[in-house]
Amino acid sequence: MAYANLKLERGEGVARLTLNRPDAANALNLELAQELMDAAIELDADASVRAVVLGATGRMFCAGGDLQAFRDAGDALPAGIKRVTTHLHAALSVLARMDAPVIAAVQGAAAGAGFSLLCACDLAVAARSAKFTMAYTRAGLAPDGSSTWFLPRLIGARRTAELMLTNRTLTAEEARDWGIVNEVVDDGDLEGRVTELATGLAAGPTRAFGQVKRLLQLSSVEGFESQMEHESRAISAASRTADAAEGIAAFFEKRAPKFSGR
Repeated sequence: MAYANLKLERGEGVARLTLNRPDAANALNLELAQELMDAAIELDADASVRAVVLGATGRMFCAGGDLQAFRDAGDALPAGIKRVTTHLHAALSVLARMDAPVIAAVQGAAAGAGFSLLCACDLAVAARSAKFTMAYTRAGLAPDGSSTWFLPRLIGARRTAELMLTNRTLTAEEARDWGIVNEVVDDGDLEGRVTELATGLAAGPTRAFGQVKRLLQLSSVEGFESQMEHESRAISAASRTADAAEGIAAFFEKRAPKFSGR
């Protein structure tokens, strides 16, 4: 499928999903939200994809919702925002539930929905110059893009409230210290580090990674015994895969496993 507002490239098990509206600070409008949903569905259906990198072209990761489009919508804005968020949320739901780990590669500003996008990823690497701000209430709006679900789980309720009510801007180092991103690297090293991380994950046991993602999503809403039942079912399901057989064999043969993602 051809995309006008993002780039989708695949190779050696890694898919690169790149926001591509640099002249608009990669702001989310209806067209970009629709394409994100379509691309997420396309990747989820592709068994060759074993890791996904979500990045952006230009100086900024994503400035959030497209306020110019919001202003132009006039009285149709409430319905228009519902259309944007419906597609955006469908995309994030698919990415969160696919087996392949999703890595955010963040440069420049991640604001509003851009901040929400990276929170929904499994891992995040930031350039040292990156900045992070919720920004929604600055425009008189409420958060979307899954941030009210993911952020409290990442950093706690108090810090989430601070970010969403005061629109405090975090540096990359602060975002790492708070647990929003995993790593901070020099700006020139961002591409290389993300490629290294994605390549390593793409060589891993993809189905087991999917079980990890699902278990972590359940852990904050399930009770102790029910979570252990999910764990029991997950490890049992993982044990049926070719990668489990390979991993166990490699352990006894004292060699590195060669996982196929099956």
